[in-house]
Amino acid sequence: MIARRARRTLLLGTSVAAALGGTFAAWHYHQLDLTLTHYDARGHLVVARRIADSITPGWQQIGAVWLPLPHLLNALPVQIDFFYRTGASGVAISVASYAIATAAIAWIVATLTESIAASLAAAAVFALNPNVLYLQSTPLTEPLLLAATTVAVAMLIAWCGGTQESSPFVVGIAFTLACLTRYEAWPVTAGALVAAVWVRWRRGESALDAARAVGRVALYPALAIVGFAIVSRVVVGEWFVASGFFVPENKAVGDAWRAVKEIGWGLETLSGPMLVWIGGMGIAAAAVQAVATRRRADALIVVPLVAMAAIAAVAFYRGHPFRIRYMVPLVAAEAIGAGLVAGVIPRRRAQLVGAIALASVAAYELSPLDARAPMVIEAQWDRPNLPERSRVTACIGRLEPGAKIMASMGSLGHYMQEASASGLAIRDFLHEGNGDIWLAALERPQLFADWLLIEEKAEGGDMLAHAARERSTFLEGYQRTCEGAGLALYRRVEGKPEDPEFADGR
Repeated sequence: MIARRARRTLLLGTSVAAALGGTFAAWHYHQLDLTLTHYDARGHLVVARRIADSITPGWQQIGAVWLPLPHLLNALPVQIDFFYRTGASGVAISVASYAIATAAIAWIVATLTESIAASLAAAAVFALNPNVLYLQSTPLTEPLLLAATTVAVAMLIAWCGGTQESSPFVVGIAFTLACLTRYEAWPVTAGALVAAVWVRWRRGESALDAARAVGRVALYPALAIVGFAIVSRVVVGEWFVASGFFVPENKAVGDAWRAVKEIGWGLETLSGPMLVWIGGMGIAAAAVQAVATRRRADALIVVPLVAMAAIAAVAFYRGHPFRIRYMVPLVAAEAIGAGLVAGVIPRRRAQLVGAIALASVAAYELSPLDARAPMVIEAQWDRPNLPERSRVTACIGRLEPGAKIMASMGSLGHYMQEASASGLAIRDFLHEGNGDIWLAALERPQLFADWLLIEEKAEGGDMLAHAARERSTFLEGYQRTCEGAGLALYRRVEGKPEDPEFADGR
């Protein structure tokens, strides 16, 4: 048994080391101008900023396809132009999350193996992965997801073990935060709580008592999910937005086995085959050990971490384009599984040998700050388009007071953040988050927008592109002035909204 003082030292040491390393990595990628190259990194900044910076500011701006916690945490900082334009506040959240997740992984492995060496090796497998290091250097939301889920799982293991370190309320809040960060946390939460019922029953509670106890934990994330669904219904008219934001083009569409193979290939590409196999064996061994040994029943709670893949699998099956980023959360499960393998033999010397062997494999397969890491490469797919979009922005020039640019935030949120460097604010754009004004503008843009900015190519074109193709009158009164990187810019040139002949569409 690891002494409480030694455990605290382990957690503090790993978190501080990860925070320092993460800060260095973030600065490295900032120097390479890669902090905001991923379009979703810029999109998350826009959603946080628009809560206050909007034609219609307010809580309704939180509602979107994405879950709200990352944007709520960053909502106040990004109202400061420096943090909005650089993403620095979002990066700070990511670095802190990375440090927390690293410590939580060490905590889980130390609890299940009673080996400090194995826990340190597991933390290294996670922390030194170049794809994890890149993501924590951006405002993307995977680091916060990993922090919330690993801490929640660690707390649940401690609570099932009867320690005083966790309570149903605290564990429930941890899972709630995870469920409000990314959808990958939903199946993990469900699986972990079901496993917790089994663990408590295995250790002597009646099935009913175990279910009641875990139900007190489950109440909080369940209420959070219901609350999010209600907000989504009020804001966007749907309980849960599951379609309409991508064009089905994945080869795995309708093929479940191919979707699973894509996930396996992606994880192997992110980490290397040996670490994937070692981590997989560790997770499988945890399940077997939990069933076979009452004393190790709590090992079952880590198994649902592999359910991080469930959302990606369903998305690929439905045709969502392949994204290597969706597999990065699985690195946490891989690291924990690998740590369990290193500490499987209950002898300190053997555990030390196992930890050294695992660290050697990690050193062989992982190259921190690797410029060729899959996540770093994927993040730069959009980079060649930046100069072309800047040319389109230059065509707009300085907006007249009160002038608005109509654009779909669902397609061009990343552009709106880019355009802030030229002085354009979110409130200069008319977008979906503006509710009834947006809907009215879709019918008669001439009455509301001085400019139309249309994405014509990506995902088959945005909703404005579709409106222009389907209705010959949609672009009446506008003249195409600029284009580049799939964007088309139109300027209103015929009359003014109040002119009768303009209102008649002539």
